[in-house]
Amino acid sequence: MHPTLTPGIDVALLVFYAFVLFFLCLVIYLRREDRREGYPLEHEFTGRLESEGGFFLTALPKTFRLPFGRGTVTTPTKGREPVEIAARFTDRFPGAPYAPTGNPLVDGIGPAAYAHRANHPDIDMEGHPRIVPMGVALDYQIERRDPDPRGMPVLGCDGALAGTVSELWIDRADRLIRYLAVDLAPGDLTGAGGAVLVPMMMCNVERGRRRVVCDAVTAAQFADAPRIGAIDQITLYEEDRVLGYFGGGYLYATPDRQEPLL
Repeated sequence: MHPTLTPGIDVALLVFYAFVLFFLCLVIYLRREDRREGYPLEHEFTGRLESEGGFFLTALPKTFRLPFGRGTVTTPTKGREPVEIAARFTDRFPGAPYAPTGNPLVDGIGPAAYAHRANHPDIDMEGHPRIVPMGVALDYQIERRDPDPRGMPVLGCDGALAGTVSELWIDRADRLIRYLAVDLAPGDLTGAGGAVLVPMMMCNVERGRRRVVCDAVTAAQFADAPRIGAIDQITLYEEDRVLGYFGGGYLYATPDRQEPLL
């Protein structure tokens, strides 16, 4: 018997080839997986669809089972209708920025954009809605040393009265206030009805002056804020709409916010 275990075989070379093959397969796998949404690409000006890239760059459908009996979801998502936005190119070159042609807060332009997320509420580990009004979560209360915003007037970034805080929406998983429910001040002629949910992180509760200031939008713009469909829960889709609306106000609420600093 030959004393050498691998006569005539270069083990180091075989290990190198195995590594190269593994790395090549890994790159192909990752490139296929990262193309599950947003492909095929569309040409900015002509609308022509680019090639999907063939087998090595095309993700195969994969179905996921959602928890708590919420069905399944399959990616890549096919057959979605294109979303029309009220915007135009500011110039004729690839990558030119969009300029809104309507109300950017409602149309979802730029920082006010939102995703079509699932139309069911975010849930905790036990399957219960995470974000609910405090009137539903009776085992939660405001810490006695903190100001209770309920009943306080709400002012917009222009200093005008937008409404009054009527309820607090809390996150039972993270144990904090997520939204303030604001009843609009008299003069709201939109007819939308219902309270407006305002993200707590965009509000400042002024204890001494007993008021809440939202620096995201003007008082008048509260009237066009998205409403939610239920009185005791908010869906993921509705959350994205609300956050997009008020978040977009930091650019689109007033004309001067869209101007350069220098």
